[in-house]
Amino acid sequence: MLSQKDAVAAAYYDRYIQLAADTDVAASIAENTKTVTAFLEQLPAEKWDYAYAPGKWTITEMLQHIIDAERVFVYRALSFARMDATALPGFEENDWANSANKAKRTAASVLTEFKLLRASTEAFYQFLTEAELKAEGKANNNPFNTLGLGYILAGHAAHHMHVIKERYL
Repeated sequence: MLSQKDAVAAAYYDRYIQLAADTDVAASIAENTKTVTAFLEQLPAEKWDYAYAPGKWTITEMLQHIIDAERVFVYRALSFARMDATALPGFEENDWANSANKAKRTAASVLTEFKLLRASTEAFYQFLTEAELKAEGKANNNPFNTLGLGYILAGHAAHHMHVIKERYL
């Protein structure tokens, strides 16, 4: 069974990989889904549109960021698993956040989107072979493998839940 020690990612992402459960990557993502969803569902309604300082994201905006980043991570994972050798670009999270349609997003809408996206992510990772999980490619000029991206997306969500606990509640 592959584990975090088999993950390939730029050193910057080690902090996210270490926050994911060091189990089978599909199980790690599923566990993270349950933890993140349970945590977000218990947040008081008035906290969702709160930012702890000027220029910082609200919790609603932060969850939109998690969703956007997960879509990028899963696209990269799909590209590598399908042996596409194309080097993939990076993305600027703050530009994406500034371009998101904040006026129409509610806590309920982003939470629903997260759950739907995560169900898709879980299904994708559940059936990858060992060879597909080990498949490597480049994104933002850094090496990754499909496995590493799975742990990153789980750890990235966990990281932001820690931020919410420390700075928003």
